[in-house]
Amino acid sequence: MTGTGSLLRLILRRDRVVLPLWVLLLGLLPQVYLASFQSVFATDADRLEYARVSASNAGFAGLYGRLSGDSLGELVVWRAGFVPVMIGLAALLTVIRHTRAEEEAGRSDLIRATVVGRWAQPAAALLATTLGCLVLGLIVTASMIVAGEPAEGSVAFGALFTLSGWLFAGVAAIAAQLTSGARGARMIAVLVLGVSYVLRVGGDISAVGDGRLDWLAWLSPLGWVQKISPYGADDWAPAALALLAVVVTVAVGGHLLTRRDLAAGLLAARPGPPRAGAGLSSPLGLAWRLHRGLLAGWVAGFAALGLVFGGVGTSMAQIAEDSRSVSDVFNKLGGAGTVTDAYFATTAGICGLVVSIYAIQAALRIRDEEQNGHAELVLSAAVGRASWAAGHLLFALLGPAVAMVAEGALAGATFGDVGPVLAASTAQLPAVWVLGAVAVLLIGVLPRFSAAAWGAVAVCLLLLLVGPLLELPRWVLDASPFTHVPQLPAASFTAVPEIVLILIATALAAAGLAGLRRRDVPA
Repeated sequence: MTGTGSLLRLILRRDRVVLPLWVLLLGLLPQVYLASFQSVFATDADRLEYARVSASNAGFAGLYGRLSGDSLGELVVWRAGFVPVMIGLAALLTVIRHTRAEEEAGRSDLIRATVVGRWAQPAAALLATTLGCLVLGLIVTASMIVAGEPAEGSVAFGALFTLSGWLFAGVAAIAAQLTSGARGARMIAVLVLGVSYVLRVGGDISAVGDGRLDWLAWLSPLGWVQKISPYGADDWAPAALALLAVVVTVAVGGHLLTRRDLAAGLLAARPGPPRAGAGLSSPLGLAWRLHRGLLAGWVAGFAALGLVFGGVGTSMAQIAEDSRSVSDVFNKLGGAGTVTDAYFATTAGICGLVVSIYAIQAALRIRDEEQNGHAELVLSAAVGRASWAAGHLLFALLGPAVAMVAEGALAGATFGDVGPVLAASTAQLPAVWVLGAVAVLLIGVLPRFSAAAWGAVAVCLLLLLVGPLLELPRWVLDASPFTHVPQLPAASFTAVPEIVLILIATALAAAGLAGLRRRDVPA
């Protein structure tokens, strides 16, 4: 463990922007839900009716989890039911970035050549991540207490968020030992997160129905933390189970570290064919080989989201028919138009913001190839820089389109009205392309700061979540390209903003490619 403190300071310095961003954004999100509920419930009767209808709805149980009570605090916990998934994702990516990714890049060799213990690097990564999750939980607890919610329930709410991150930090500690590459480790950890979410969804939907499969939720770490039931039962037994799982996964990850060589994984990498196939004879073919796994994962995930969102949309239509008061509440939460129109406009905006992460990730593969030394080998052949980068750029543009079409088509098919729902999803693409083009611009002009492209997503998310709540000026809200996208199907389609966003994305991408052609590689 020698050197853990120094490595921890190094990690905190390297993540001085990214770590505070996701900790603050996710930690303050419950306050956004609390303020929304306080503004729409004119009477206690409205809140009780909303809770009654929502608790018996299988679609809502799948999306947010089970609603255990009807108090304002319990409604906020329920509405934030997907946030633990986001926290788990942020935690596992952080751990893998500072463990397996460091080994793959060769920096761990330099670190281990000094007076640094074998477990120092994973210990520092886990400490940084768990401290971030702890601060996030403290923010949730303090903000809910200040808002007037019970202290015990607020502490349980903070523990729910904190343990969600700790659990998947432990999963990442194991995944980092299994493969020789960071990409494979991420896929394994994200797969565990996805399976946990599916098990939680299946158990909660069954609990609303006949209850025969409600035990599935007990197989999911996300189900454990959910069963803490803040502001209701405040049951600490599931929290103890989750904490035990954290200890076990971290211990297993530490043990597996001793069973492998540095830069190697416990799962042997498959040897490639002796000769490259015809598909790898062009920059586009190489880009397809590098991006196809990531693209398939995103499309599959968005297809699953489409099925869930479509099912919830059907439930909301039934609610609108059965309860006028609850329908009015949903209209206030979702904006103008019918309940389902406002709902699909909101989900399309969220999906657009999420898929922009994929657009930036695909674009940043250009920079990754540079830093790993692969770009030099490719460009030493008869390949121009523009054509090499264009292969990756194609996936940054068309990949989000395929994912959004899959989400919109399946959501519309499940709901029973494909056209408007699909149009709402695809209308988000120009804004997504703008964020992807920002990453290309940074890669070409300011390659050292290319990771700052993630800040663009964070700013857009911040404006989406807290902009209306803080009543920020319109010119501030307009900084997000998603503000200018037509909010279909709740609003009418306007072509001018879409065309302007496409032109902006084109100009940014062209400037980035021009900068790439004029600078050194690598830079």
